[in-house]
Amino acid sequence: MAKKLAITLTRSVIGRPGDQRETVKALGLRKLNQTVEHQDNPAIRGMINKVAHLVTVKEL
Repeated sequence: MAKKLAITLTRSVIGRPGDQRETVKALGLRKLNQTVEHQDNPAIRGMINKVAHLVTVKEL
């Protein structure tokens, strides 16, 4: 497993359920095409799995 993940918001949260919007916000993403880095751990992986259709993930 990689130590860090680069997570990019590639699809809009407009029209998505509230729990998915909150998950994207909790990841630190606010704008389209914004990228954030997080440590690779099970909690972050679970959040990514929940919104996998909205984000792209790159292992660093």
